[in-house]
Amino acid sequence: NNDVDGHGETANGTTASLADDGPALPQDATETLRDPLAEAAEIVVDHVISNANKVYGLDHVTNIMKFHSAYLETFLSLQEFIIYKEGPLPIQYRHYIAIMAAGRHKCTYLINFHKKQFLEHNGDPSWLLGLTHVPRKLRNLYEINKILAHRPWLVTKEDIKKVVKGPNSWSMSDLGHAIILLVHFHSLCSFVFACNLNDEIPRAVKVSGVYFRRRSKPCLRGYADESVISDDEGLEPIVERMKKLSEPATEQERIQRYELVQSQLCDSDTSADNGLDPDVKPFVEDSGYSYLDCSRRQFAQQSSFILQEFSWDHHGYSLINRLFNDIGLILDKKFQTAYNMTYYTMGGRPHIDTSRFRRAIWNYIYCIYGMRNDDYDYEDVTQLLRSQLRVFVKTAACYPERLNKTTTDNTLKHFELSEKIHINLMIMEARMQSELLFVLRAVMNYML
Repeated sequence: NNDVDGHGETANGTTASLADDGPALPQDATETLRDPLAEAAEIVVDHVISNANKVYGLDHVTNIMKFHSAYLETFLSLQEFIIYKEGPLPIQYRHYIAIMAAGRHKCTYLINFHKKQFLEHNGDPSWLLGLTHVPRKLRNLYEINKILAHRPWLVTKEDIKKVVKGPNSWSMSDLGHAIILLVHFHSLCSFVFACNLNDEIPRAVKVSGVYFRRRSKPCLRGYADESVISDDEGLEPIVERMKKLSEPATEQERIQRYELVQSQLCDSDTSADNGLDPDVKPFVEDSGYSYLDCSRRQFAQQSSFILQEFSWDHHGYSLINRLFNDIGLILDKKFQTAYNMTYYTMGGRPHIDTSRFRRAIWNYIYCIYGMRNDDYDYEDVTQLLRSQLRVFVKTAACYPERLNKTTTDNTLKHFELSEKIHINLMIMEARMQSELLFVLRAVMNYML
């Protein structure tokens, strides 16, 4: 279970902005003795990050993740495996799929980085003029990209059939690789925006004599109103409620509580900003397609996604390994690290068991996508995630491009910097696992 903690706070108690080039390390001049193991670990982490930045270039992302070195290791392992190691897809395809995925959330940080990587790996510059310039095989992937990014519950075996049958088709191993790239970069968009990193990349990439530039300010909207930032009770009541939530619920009570949490999803603002940055526009089709709140979709008319019927542990893990050899173990370690990571602190308070809080965030994201865990009591969500935090979690998962620094700072202001990062890691991983389960269920239904 994933934890919020003060592990990465600076020695003088200050916290850096999430969008700083990197977290400040302790600089206490009065400190004369240091734990040699901690010092050695710090050197190793810095070395890993330095090497990773030389290879991957995501310096702001890795510097933020440095607060949680165990997680950072799993993140870098996945990045290396799906982008740079030998695999079914050419490296140019990998970077272009990353661009397509990031385009759904207007994430110029990732788009511009992977444009650069695409060109450095001998990608055809004309592809960067837009989707109409890429091979038909890549264009055929776009519909799955769009659905997974916003309404993953709608992906079906027919969508899988369209890309693996007929001309310009994908092999199942190709598709497995592409699926991991899509869900990885969709969820990474959530982390980039939640940590205020989207404005931290060079502003122009030259393609065939044409400069693609970003506006000086990204087009971000929504959820910055003080009307949303209202339930400011601090963390102490949450800590107390975690201690008291112990009464077991019946199966019927758990279902009713799930339905209550889901009904409350309809309460938030769903206004969209369909304006596209010049760096984004070439890589986006149907820009108005986005997440649908329960007020505009009917879960009752769809077959429910019950996690006991199709789960990562019992179904997804083995299936993705069949499609893309050895990736399951890397993904599983990444999910488990994010879910179970803990330092037993909350808002600077020591000796706090945050497992219920961490489970609440993970299961709330399941609920956002219409996934029900029949073994989970959703009373924890209503008691531990106040409405302000729920709006933030939902926005980061479903509309990350609408986040801005004011929203993030106000919503998470009672948490330490490393705790904010930890929450954002959980959102990213729970979202990735949710998307992955939906698309793997569709693949399984196609293969039956």
